[in-house]
Amino acid sequence: MTKNIMIVGVGGQGTLLTSRILGGITLDAGYDVKLSEVHGMAQRGGSVVTFVRYGEKVAEPIVEEGQADVLIAFERLEALRYAHFLKKDGVLVINDQRMDPITVVTGAAQYPEHILEDLQKEHTVYAIDAMGEAKKLGNARVFNVIVLGMAAKHMDFTKEAWLKVIEKTVPQKTVEINQKAFLAGYEG
Repeated sequence: MTKNIMIVGVGGQGTLLTSRILGGITLDAGYDVKLSEVHGMAQRGGSVVTFVRYGEKVAEPIVEEGQADVLIAFERLEALRYAHFLKKDGVLVINDQRMDPITVVTGAAQYPEHILEDLQKEHTVYAIDAMGEAKKLGNARVFNVIVLGMAAKHMDFTKEAWLKVIEKTVPQKTVEINQKAFLAGYEG
């Protein structure tokens, strides 16, 4: 059975590092893994979408609408934008943060109100103020690993396996802070 994970965010939020950690843990577990990265205007704060599919044999990397088991969103509006990719029994893990897209900044559009509440009407939603938690740890840049930690509770890998793959994947000087960030989301 193939598992489908989708990671969505805004350029610079760590979606690619998160997908590399996910790819690493699935490979370590012996699965066939396919990754696909779809970049929007990543350098300009646009959407970045990454698909991670793993199972005994995975034919293609793209997750179809309505097929994601877990959707990891690093920003509320991105969660709303891609929620239709979730399965009926899928899980949506959201960093409860607002980042205004350029259309909102310029006044051409309005940022939707009540995003989390609206998503909870149709989906199983877990939200965390990962940026606030990361700042408590002393490094705002690790918020994505906090969100991953929360999402990891809804996947089939042990805490120890996650910590091991983080150690192998992140820059050596950041291993300790990234492992603390993961645990903040996993145990929080």
